Amino acid sequence: MSTTPTPTLILGSEGQLGSELRRALLEQLPPESVLCTDLRPGPQAGDSPFELLDVLDEGALRNVFERYRPQRVYLLAAMLSATGEARPRDAWKLNMDGLLRVLDLSVEMGVDRVFWPSSIAVFGPDSPKDPAEQAGYMDPMTVYGISKLSGELWCRYYHSKHGLDVRSLRYPGILSWRTPPGGGTTDYAVEIFHRALDQGRYTGFLSAHTRLPMMYIDDAIRGTLELMDAPAEQITCRTSYNLGAMDFTPAELADSIQKMVPGFEMNYEPDFRQAIADQWPQRVDDTLARRDWGWAPRFDLEATCRVMLESLREPSF
Repeated sequence: MSTTPTPTLILGSEGQLGSELRRALLEQLPPESVLCTDLRPGPQAGDSPFELLDVLDEGALRNVFERYRPQRVYLLAAMLSATGEARPRDAWKLNMDGLLRVLDLSVEMGVDRVFWPSSIAVFGPDSPKDPAEQAGYMDPMTVYGISKLSGELWCRYYHSKHGLDVRSLRYPGILSWRTPPGGGTTDYAVEIFHRALDQGRYTGFLSAHTRLPMMYIDDAIRGTLELMDAPAEQITCRTSYNLGAMDFTPAELADSIQKMVPGFEMNYEPDFRQAIADQWPQRVDDTLARRDWGWAPRFDLEATCRVMLESLREPSF
């Protein structure tokens, strides 16, 4: 058994969401109480206990649960949309088997709360686009979206069947400057800032007028922690909450960057990711999240561009 209390476990701590979540949790909790795990250590894994772990290794996953007995679990290990289309069976295995194993162990070990991220990818070509409703029609056409919609239903099932307190958010595209893009369809909105500063130009893989819901990472992490801290009686959605902040097109993003990076040039060469983006909503209706636990975003497009560019110019980790 572990000799130090570890009430919080992050599975997938070195990705975009995981690394930022780790940083936020360590501002609230002592380092020894946050166990981070991933397939490989990140540059700052030493801030808290870290173990190499593949969530598909059932024995190793059980060992971590048995030794540390976490009370809150954040399952962030996943394969994203664009990568998932190149490796559909691998994506399904990681996204589904990983979730089910964590849910089973959480029931068995008496975990207090589990967080699992969903995505706007649960919406498809015939779903409402402007906005996507909380409980609207969902017909995902990517393996990532299919796995996320299936995962939402598994989360609701484990809450209903086993009383497990599983909570989830449907993240829009996430913008962050600390971590590189991870294979998502909205990654252009991160790459563009790097190229604007490095090269003064960027060629996007979506068309100029492809509107998608987006969010700055600080809002995404804050929303996650607020959801997990909300009293159970306030949580009325046991699939996944829509979470909104802003929406923009590549052209609108480029215009905003050009105001802060004079001479920046934007070009467009849509590729296979355009077909994925065309299936997704332009905006989401997050009324339920605002009502149930007081969600309210803080970053709009201008504020996001400013902090992204300032942080990339003078990174402070």
